Amino acid sequence: MPKRSSKKRQPQDVNLLAANIVEEATHGEEAQPGKNPHAVALGRLGGKKGGPARAKTLTAEQRREIARKAAQARWSKAE
Repeated sequence: MPKRSSKKRQPQDVNLLAANIVEEATHGEEAQPGKNPHAVALGRLGGKKGGPARAKTLTAEQRREIARKAAQARWSKAE
């Protein structure tokens, strides 16, 4: 069986080739101008607190209903 090349193949489409070149040049880092890192950290902190706080206030019936809807959504995609 022939050995496979370890080199990445370049796409034939010019647009994909250009996107790969930019990706390699920037090492996958995307600039997000206008985002304040402190505000991002605060938003993440609130998001991490929000889920457990919401779960604590839900009744057993509400949790069952949410789980039932989630299961229906998962199984409807499989068909």
